[in-house]
Amino acid sequence: MTKQTPTAPLPLAGGAGGGNATPPPLPSNRQPAIPQVMRFPLTREAALARLHAFLPLAGRAYAARRNHDGGPDGQATTSLLSPAIRRRLLSEPEVAAAAVAAHGFTGAEKFVQEVCWRTYWVGWLQQRPEVWTRWQADVVRMEAMLVEDGKWQRRYQSALAGTTGIDCFDAWVHELQETGWLHNHVRMSFASVWCFTLRLPWQLGAAFFYRHLLDACPASNTLGWRWVVGLQTQGKTYLARPDLIRDLSGGRFRVEAPLAREAAPWPADIVPPPIPPAPAMRADPQLRTGLFVTSEDLSLETLALPASPVALAATSGIGGAPALLKRRVADAMLADGVTRAGARLGLDPERLDETDAVTAMRDWAARHRLAQIITADAPVGPVKDRLDALTPALAADGVRLVRLRRAWDDVAWPHARKGFFPFKAAIPKLLALPPGAMA
Repeated sequence: MTKQTPTAPLPLAGGAGGGNATPPPLPSNRQPAIPQVMRFPLTREAALARLHAFLPLAGRAYAARRNHDGGPDGQATTSLLSPAIRRRLLSEPEVAAAAVAAHGFTGAEKFVQEVCWRTYWVGWLQQRPEVWTRWQADVVRMEAMLVEDGKWQRRYQSALAGTTGIDCFDAWVHELQETGWLHNHVRMSFASVWCFTLRLPWQLGAAFFYRHLLDACPASNTLGWRWVVGLQTQGKTYLARPDLIRDLSGGRFRVEAPLAREAAPWPADIVPPPIPPAPAMRADPQLRTGLFVTSEDLSLETLALPASPVALAATSGIGGAPALLKRRVADAMLADGVTRAGARLGLDPERLDETDAVTAMRDWAARHRLAQIITADAPVGPVKDRLDALTPALAADGVRLVRLRRAWDDVAWPHARKGFFPFKAAIPKLLALPPGAMA
C-alpha cells in the first residue's frame, strides 16, 4: 500500500517545544484521543529527538521487524516519523543521511529505501497530475452514486463504521479514526479487504484514508491504493491473507470471517505519459521579499534563502476537509514551522485567511510593499492548486511568487518516470546531496 516513511516505539522528548506540548483545542466537542496523538512528534525539535532515539533500530533490526504491527497499544516496529516527514518537519535527506551515518549504506539500505518510496511516489505523480485530478472527479461521482444504490451505501457505511464483522478490518477502522495512523502493511491489507472482500471502489477507500491519515499525501495515498487493485503495476494486485494478518499482528486477530480468495485487477485505465517537471525557479535577491510558509514544507529555516524576507505569513489552516484529529496535528506542526521561521528571521508571522486566500495574499503583499514572495515548491495536490491560483493574481499586482525547490526533489523526480526499481538506482546520487541544498 502506501510506501510511507517507516516509523518505532519511542517516547517523545520532553522539554520546551517538545512533542508533548498540548496543541490548541479544536472547535468541537469531539476531542481526539490525546495519548494517541502524542505518539507523533508535533515539532521539529521533538522530531529530531525521535530520529536520534530511533537510529539504533534503523539498521538490520528495522529490516527484520518492519512488517510486524503491534497495534495502537503495542510496541511499534517503525519510527513513527512519517507525519513529520510528510510535512517536512524533517526532510528526507536529513533522515536518510542520519541512518546511513549510523549503519552505513548496506546496513541502513532497507530503511533508506522506505524513506525514498515517498519521494518516488511524489515524483511519479508530479509527472502525471491527471491521475490526481481523475481520482478527485471519481470520488465526487461515486459519492453521488451512493445515494442511488441503497445496498452499496449500506455496505459503504458499514465499512466506515467498522461494523463489517471482519475483526481485523473493524479494529483498523477505529484505530485509523482514533489515532490518524495505520502500519504500512495494515494499509495494504485494509485496502485489499475494502476492494476485494467488501467490493467497494478503491477511490472511496483512498478518500477515507486521505481524510484521516496524518501522513497521507496525494501521491503516496492515491498511488498506493492504485497499486493494491493492479492499476499502478498493471495486473499486479495485493490479496490480504488471514494467516499473514494473524502472524504479522502477533495473533491479535483471528480473521474468522471469510476474506476474498481472489483479487482480480481493476479494469485498466489510461495512464498519461510522463511530462517533465517544470524547471526550478530562482528568486531575485534584490527585490523586497516576503516568505510564505505552507504545510508542505515546515523547515524552511534549514535552507539558505536566496533573499532576505521583510515579512512572514502562513495560511490559517491546511485546506480541504481533513478529519478533526488530522487538522489539529497539522495545525500544530504549521504553528511550529511558522514560529521557527519567525525566530530565525526576526519577524512576526501573520496568518492569512484561507477562505479568500487570493485577496488575503494580495492585501498582505500590498501592506508590506512586496515585489516578490518566496515559498516552498509544492507537488501535485491542494497546496499546489492554491499556489497556482495565487500566481497570476499576484503577477497582476507586479509581485512574483517564487517556489523554491529542494535539490533532493529536483534530482529525484525525473527518475520517477517508471517503476521504483529503476528509481532505486538514483538513491546514491540523492544521498550525496547536502541535506539543505536547493535546486
